[in-house]
Amino acid sequence: MNDTDRRPLAVFDLDNTLADTAHRQHFLQRRPRDWDGFFAAAPADPPVPEGVRLARDSARECAIVYLTGRPERCRRDTLDWLAAHGLPDGALHMRPDHDRRPARRTKLDILRRLARTREIRVLVDDDELVCDDAERAGFRVLRARWVTASSELRDAQERRGRT
Repeated sequence: MNDTDRRPLAVFDLDNTLADTAHRQHFLQRRPRDWDGFFAAAPADPPVPEGVRLARDSARECAIVYLTGRPERCRRDTLDWLAAHGLPDGALHMRPDHDRRPARRTKLDILRRLARTREIRVLVDDDELVCDDAERAGFRVLRARWVTASSELRDAQERRGRT
């Protein structure tokens, strides 16, 4: 996304919206949870066809933004994954490495910041609490219900401020 692009934004989550995390859920079922293993396995995520198709289609009219709860230390792997699967270019917003706030708070903060200068056409996310808060804040939301996240991942997103 360049500074001269004034198209509205289509904002996409990654995990279980564009990338299928099912193969790495076992890292979250351990006690303690193995976050290093969970994130290290992300480059092997298969793409979610519905989400990828929607991102590509959205790029015809919108600038694409990726908004994830993944920590900043995963940036290189995430950018490589997006490119390897032919996703449109776009800004990538990630959680600071030591930020443990729930995804619904971190993502809403970024959405509000983006909305100060650009129209946000849609947020596409699988996290129901993120979607609920974004809708309450006045954003148009498309709930990515094409992959079922594990209860461990939902707990990590909302209670433990991860992903």
